[in-house]
Amino acid sequence: MDKLAQLGQDIAALWARSGSQYLHGVANTLILAVVATAIGCLIGFICGILQTIPYTSRDPLWKRFLLKLIRVIIRIYVEVFRGTPMILQAVFIFYGLPYFTNNAMQFTNIWVAAILVVSINTGSYMAESVRGGIISVDPGQTEGAMAIGMTHVQTMVHVILPQAIRNIMPQIGNNFIINIKDTSIMFIIGFTEFFAAHKGVAGATYKYFPSAAIEMIGYLCMTLAASFLLRWMEKKMDGSDSYELVQDDSLTMTAGTYNHPGRGTPFDERNPEAVKSMLREELRRQAERDEAIRQGQLAEQRREGGIHTPNTDRKEGK
Repeated sequence: MDKLAQLGQDIAALWARSGSQYLHGVANTLILAVVATAIGCLIGFICGILQTIPYTSRDPLWKRFLLKLIRVIIRIYVEVFRGTPMILQAVFIFYGLPYFTNNAMQFTNIWVAAILVVSINTGSYMAESVRGGIISVDPGQTEGAMAIGMTHVQTMVHVILPQAIRNIMPQIGNNFIINIKDTSIMFIIGFTEFFAAHKGVAGATYKYFPSAAIEMIGYLCMTLAASFLLRWMEKKMDGSDSYELVQDDSLTMTAGTYNHPGRGTPFDERNPEAVKSMLREELRRQAERDEAIRQGQLAEQRREGGIHTPNTDRKEGK
């Protein structure tokens, strides 16, 4: 308990001394995560849609070659950036460009470099998520859209993507939460985010563990808030689970034209006895109709086949 009390005192002292530095790191982390996730989702949507463009052997050769080339390029991009750590991607992009171009190409703005690295990494994951979301939609909907004359672009925009977005919304949330945590490796290129703020405070005060405790609590608060927000968005996209009869739609009954019959009347469907009575009456009427039809058929057979009854025989003197 003494150690926990000492830890609480150290955390309070660090926050009083460097709280603004921590908050600055938190703000940079959230901004980078939001912007990079949005750009990464855009990259993923473009790659996912390009991978699902259909083609057949009847299409022109140039179209088939172009689509196959695009899919190969996207596949290489996805495998490379999904199969390597983001920290190495940051090193190769930030330090590799000046190395291979003799400093002709280099980043003068650290924000641009950080956003580029996280966005490209996020896009590689989202590309496969979007492709899977599009494939998960029932193919019959695409066929139905094509049957009514919609183009592939119209089908994607109005039929497929609205459903695919709902299917991949959890994956978008996962990538956002991952980006909140993975931005901590951007300190390798000198970006001042939450983890870099912790390293700076710990280096100045020599209280590494209390500073790490502040960082852990901060990351946990950010991810929990993001999870709550994303679940709220999912529920909003699902809509209400309480359904009511729409009275003002042209395809439904006009409001005010129907009322339940009075209780106790033979037509009161809410009264079990009345319902039974109505069923018995309907069965009786159906039996009478069946009997009338049978008698009519017998009379028709008598006329056509010369079938005689005792009454007709007496009339003919037999």
